[in-house]
Amino acid sequence: MVEVRRLDLPGVLEIRPTRRADDRGFFSEVWSRDRWREAGIDQDFVQDNHSLSNERGVLRGLHYQTPPMAQAKLVRVTRGAVLDVAVDIRSGSPTFGRWVSTILSAELWNQLFIPTGFAHGFLTLEPESEVVYKVSAPYSPGHDRAIRFDDPDIAIEWPIEADALTLSEKDRSAPRLADVQTGFAFP
Repeated sequence: MVEVRRLDLPGVLEIRPTRRADDRGFFSEVWSRDRWREAGIDQDFVQDNHSLSNERGVLRGLHYQTPPMAQAKLVRVTRGAVLDVAVDIRSGSPTFGRWVSTILSAELWNQLFIPTGFAHGFLTLEPESEVVYKVSAPYSPGHDRAIRFDDPDIAIEWPIEADALTLSEKDRSAPRLADVQTGFAFP
């Protein structure tokens, strides 16, 4: 059993798999191609990624890969909590440049599905936060791109001040959305 909540951008979904607990602990089916397909996610995943952020305030993103190596993602947190963000980067989309976010946490046991055509990023809300995510295409350095986390045209409301964030140099120096050709067009 899986609960699906549609967010305000088309195709971006929050998913809550059932977690069965008893005195031994719990069991949860966190991915099932057939069950997720029934819930509206018909996606083949080819790679699992796992990141650990040691401190609160680590921001990773906004990342995407250009076609033909574009990645859909299914993101979950196995320890700690993050603010997970998706931004529509499909040229011509009625929601181009808009963003949605949700808190993903080990406690909530929820996931975020982000289709291709969206940039993705997350901010750790707790130290020692671990994020595990499936992707629909392997990592390709030649297709890897980033958009600035504090792009004023997107105006993401991060809950931690920019000067208190920990970012990679790649993310700190990423261009604004208006200055890139993402390679995605709205159908």
